[in-house]
Amino acid sequence: MQNTCKTSSNRHSRLLALLFLAVISPTLFAQTPYKLPPADIAAVVDSPVIPSAVRSPTGEALLLMEYRPNPSIKLLAEPLAKLAGERINTAINGAQRITEVSGMTIQSSQSKNAVKIAVPADSRLGNPVWSHDGTKIAFTRDAASGIELWIADAKTGKASQIQGVSVVDILDSPFAWMSDNKRLLVRMIPPKRGSAPMISPVPTGPVTEESTGKLAQVRTYQDLLKNADDERLFEHYCTVQLATVEIANSKITPLGEAGIITGSEFSPDDNYLLVTKLKKPFSYRVTWYEFAKTMEIWDKSGKLVKTLADLPIADQTPRQGVPLGVRNATWQALQPATLLWVEALDGGDPMKKADARDRMKLLSAPFSSEAKTLLDVKHRFVGFGWTASANQILYTEYDRDRRWRTTYLKDLTKSDSARILFDLSVNDSYNDPGNPVYETRPDGERVFAQDGDWMYLTGNGATPQGDRPFLDKFNLKTREKQRLFRANETRYETVLGFANKARTRIITRAESKTEYPNFVNVELAVKPSTETETGTKRENITSFTDPAPALASLKKELVKFKRADGVPLSGTLYLPPSYKAGDRLPLIVWAYPLEYNDAATAGQVRSAPNRYTQRSRSYSTIYLALQGYAVLQDATMPIVGNPETANDTFIEQITANAKATIDHLDSLGIIDRKRVGVAGHSYGAFMTANLLAHTDLFAAGMACSGAYNRSLTPFGFQGERRSYWEATDIYTKLSPFAQAHKIKKPLLLVHGADDDNPGTFPIQSQRLYQAISGNGGTVRLVMLPYEAHGYSARESVQHTMAELLEWADKHIKNAKTN
Repeated sequence: MQNTCKTSSNRHSRLLALLFLAVISPTLFAQTPYKLPPADIAAVVDSPVIPSAVRSPTGEALLLMEYRPNPSIKLLAEPLAKLAGERINTAINGAQRITEVSGMTIQSSQSKNAVKIAVPADSRLGNPVWSHDGTKIAFTRDAASGIELWIADAKTGKASQIQGVSVVDILDSPFAWMSDNKRLLVRMIPPKRGSAPMISPVPTGPVTEESTGKLAQVRTYQDLLKNADDERLFEHYCTVQLATVEIANSKITPLGEAGIITGSEFSPDDNYLLVTKLKKPFSYRVTWYEFAKTMEIWDKSGKLVKTLADLPIADQTPRQGVPLGVRNATWQALQPATLLWVEALDGGDPMKKADARDRMKLLSAPFSSEAKTLLDVKHRFVGFGWTASANQILYTEYDRDRRWRTTYLKDLTKSDSARILFDLSVNDSYNDPGNPVYETRPDGERVFAQDGDWMYLTGNGATPQGDRPFLDKFNLKTREKQRLFRANETRYETVLGFANKARTRIITRAESKTEYPNFVNVELAVKPSTETETGTKRENITSFTDPAPALASLKKELVKFKRADGVPLSGTLYLPPSYKAGDRLPLIVWAYPLEYNDAATAGQVRSAPNRYTQRSRSYSTIYLALQGYAVLQDATMPIVGNPETANDTFIEQITANAKATIDHLDSLGIIDRKRVGVAGHSYGAFMTANLLAHTDLFAAGMACSGAYNRSLTPFGFQGERRSYWEATDIYTKLSPFAQAHKIKKPLLLVHGADDDNPGTFPIQSQRLYQAISGNGGTVRLVMLPYEAHGYSARESVQHTMAELLEWADKHIKNAKTN
């Protein structure tokens, strides 16, 4: 009895002590209601966005999708299962929805004619795909019973549901058009699947893992399988039945057995099907993409013809390497049924010395012979490109040591070596030739848009004055280039594709600092040029107007300067509409560090100052310019050096970048250098915390969804190639958590409570908050319910903007400058 009284007394004393600490402690915890920022910012966040556009295969029309990038938090709160790296909405047996497509319109590119696709009111739509001939559009509609499949007529907009089909959009696209434009290959819920497994809250035993000496240096993935219950749920929701569906009569023809199918594609002649299936045992340390799998060739009835590959769990893939065995398997264009793929020759290990890293192979129907070796690839293979000539392909390799890419032209019928078309640094934006323009033919073949030996390329067109997107004509034999179109010096205009079969007109998305974005039909000049803009005959396809013009009133300019060692830097400067020369404003620097091999490419300008200033799809520090701040958006933060050791000077380089930025804007008389804040997202948040820990340049920082303890990402992060045990000092030096006692300036931490990005677990922000708080620093932690790595719900975005502005007003604009 005496011991019981003593125990009760001790508990009572501890309770009183905890209550006392709760009253006097500066660390406050609470779940607060969502906030709204000032009305002008709130109105911008709530304003509609420009519909996204999908060009038809013929170019004669655009599918305009009206969507809500920031739906209610209720959408994110729908039932969710996190399994093997996938987030599954269990109510509809589909992928988690974070945006809502609410309507679709078919807009002619030749006239003002437009038809609305007729669907039930308040529909939640998705996955729209044009038929190869451009006469129909297939799409999905979320319903209480699952995901429906619908077909719309491209001329009338009339739409109808394919009866008896509930599709699955987990792990792969839910459907694909077949070559006849009359049938779809669909991924269905198996008809006799039954209900989801009942999961008992009472465990049957512990979860165990064992490693027996194998090297498994995998990334720190999230949402992994955790136990046998997760395995059963994953198998239930991800098992699909392949089938063909005739759209005229909804006739369903099942193909093969149901399974966890992650890829399925018919050969160009529709006689064979390449199918990738996951198999057990599943892994608890990698996502489904690296699970054991088979690659199978089926005939058109679903019968197995050949097992192309039987691959184990890829949890022993070397760091920054590739798995062993068949990879990048795909059907060769313009051939009835021929497969191409590559296999690693170096064990998939980029650190291993090798004369060639990959081998390209080929196998044709009936698939009864051995695969033919086509060629060995010197560096790591990264992708195929399909020309309009049968057996003539492009392929690209990547040299990891130099960060260099080379694209070759190869005739598969000849034994001579491939010919180099493009050869440059992956960071050389000024000389980037662009990407091939593809066309989809009526039979579904997707190849380069090509006239004889001439193909077409479109790209961003980076210049020292900012991006000027272009369309080029490029000769595959001579490498001659002709410029067909280039955005002028005051406009930002991207090319969506050709508007007619003759390829004399293109569809662009055009905007300027004063012109709201619209889609335009542009006639190309008869005589191509080499550099100047052509295509002066223009006709607007759409006539959108800005629903929230406040942002467009901001003053904007590209600023360029150099850091102390001569590396060029730049950023886009936003100033309040009422700004007057000579006013010194508080400044927000928003940045994201990137790695480069050399100063020349590091200093290239990669921004688009001629774009119209409009709302983003999430939060943005640009909005703070409406409240009296100068904002340097996308300030360059290059880390220059050998890819193996560049992070040895990470702190020194971000410090030099930040100092040069502040010095330059101070020299222009625009900012008050004592009232400067730094902010960033993800790796930008990591940078922000490090700048506060290692410099006194900033009054405060705002870091969203970052990683701050690098011992929790021990097998590399961002561009870091070494492991924690190979570079312990660097990992420690670069971990803001380890330097928390040095963070004396106020730091706002915002994080999605359901962050799904490898490395940026929510605990990263939670532990940094505790570390700074425990060392007497000023810090605030905001955990956004249901949000992932990026923030999408309206309530979350509005709240984040309110938090950023309140923190900036308190600790930057009104900072003590003594």
